Amino acid sequence: MDRTMADSSETVANPQSLTRIALIRLLEDRIALSCIGVLLLFFFLAVGAAYLTPYDPYHASPEESLLPPSWSHLMGTDLIGRDVFSRVLFGARISMLIGFISVGISATIGVTLGLIAGYYGRFVDTIIMRFIDTLMAFPGILLALTIIALLGPGILNVMIAVGIGGVPSYARLVRGSTLSIKEEVYIDAARSVGARDWRIMRDHILPNAFPPVLVLISMSYGWAFLSAASLSFLGLGAESPAVEWGAMLNDSRALLWVAPWTAIFPGIAIMCVVLSTNLLGDSLRDAIDPRLRQ
Repeated sequence: MDRTMADSSETVANPQSLTRIALIRLLEDRIALSCIGVLLLFFFLAVGAAYLTPYDPYHASPEESLLPPSWSHLMGTDLIGRDVFSRVLFGARISMLIGFISVGISATIGVTLGLIAGYYGRFVDTIIMRFIDTLMAFPGILLALTIIALLGPGILNVMIAVGIGGVPSYARLVRGSTLSIKEEVYIDAARSVGARDWRIMRDHILPNAFPPVLVLISMSYGWAFLSAASLSFLGLGAESPAVEWGAMLNDSRALLWVAPWTAIFPGIAIMCVVLSTNLLGDSLRDAIDPRLRQ
């Protein structure tokens, strides 16, 4: 009995935060570390593209058209003689940036709407969730296509369209978490000392609802990245002379049998980023709540 009480006292005296425990579990996961390594590699390649590429990605050399991969052109050249390796590295800048900003738009709007709907409830909740239900009536990519049709093609409009398409997932997740968290005793204690609603949501509800949001951010990045590449592939995203992986796939459609490397290498880059973010999201979910593994 005394030993049990002593162990309990030691645990209380030296508490480990859930964040630290989740981080330790994540660092012990080889798949998660591999995915982080792949994403960091693409990030540093994108940042250092200007120093790593041997050729100007925009410079055309018709005399070197459709050269296969070699030591002088590691990934070959495209129809007008541009170096594919240089274009893949520079394309990482736009492609990954589109994914980050799209997820940022989705998370910011979705988390805000979910917090407000879950905290205030009643009439406010009804209005916000009916709006979310309307967005969910459309598949994500179809909603993005509809928004692009209204706003017009372009990188900025793609980020807005994909970002809005991801709002419902965040709003519903945060609303559900808020509904349960606001019933906790410490929320009543915060109200009793005169804390304002916005401060309760910011300081008490959001930090406790954030772990599942972090998992969703990791997993939805792959969807946002792939959706943006799909829109560019359809000619609705990045426009010439901008270099973007989806647009590169679009340019190489007619060359699949003649010069398959023009499509293979951008396709592999897209696959690596999307697969890594999805696997990292799974590992992050397991680290935060190991019960989900069973």
